[in-house]
Amino acid sequence: MGQTLSAELAKYPEVVATPGMKANFPLGYRRDATTVRVQAGKTITSEGTVGGIDATPASFYLFEAEDKDAAIAFAERIPTARIGGAVEVRPVGMYWPSPDS
Repeated sequence: MGQTLSAELAKYPEVVATPGMKANFPLGYRRDATTVRVQAGKTITSEGTVGGIDATPASFYLFEAEDKDAAIAFAERIPTARIGGAVEVRPVGMYWPSPDS
């Protein structure tokens, strides 16, 4: 499997060079998510995903933050969090071994 995995991973540069393709890092695990809401001007955070295990994000932003607190500070500025919705904050994830490991 090692060589097959390496061969498949080596195809990523070709795939991401496709016009219109916007490559990004994978989302981290749901277990590491924090949900951010703003109610009456106060930021409220809760551990876990916005809609539970069956929910699908409508969209996502990739924001490079110094730490989780900085990511939450960014999330609280997103209008969805301020108008009754919620924003989910997750670290980026790595689900497979790198070819170098």
